Amino acid sequence: MNTFNVTSSTQQQAYKTTINTTDHVLIADEPIDLGGQNLGPTPGELLAASLASCTSITLKMYADRKEWNLEEINVDVEFNIEDKLNPVMTRTISIIGAIEANQQGRLLAIANVCPMHKLLEKSLTINTTFKN
Repeated sequence: MNTFNVTSSTQQQAYKTTINTTDHVLIADEPIDLGGQNLGPTPGELLAASLASCTSITLKMYADRKEWNLEEINVDVEFNIEDKLNPVMTRTISIIGAIEANQQGRLLAIANVCPMHKLLEKSLTINTTFKN
């Protein structure tokens, strides 16, 4: 799927936001110290989760195709937005399974071309309009 639609709605309940995808409903919110209710991940956490989950899925798909014995793939993404002009995501991948050094190197290369990694590394055009 190359195009998809996601909608969000923030109503009266502080910053609680309901996110609707084609088949799922998620809640995003802000922490209590920022006026939210902490009912779900923040938008920044959701962005970091996109990279983490895409990396895990991409590595699992690749390992399955190669018939490598991966029991588990864990991806940790730290998203530092202190410097608004230069935000940084640091991704750490850990793998449980019988993986050789050359396979680990290949998985690192594959992680660097997962769709979200490629998208986040490039400039993104955002077109915004109002609808009455």
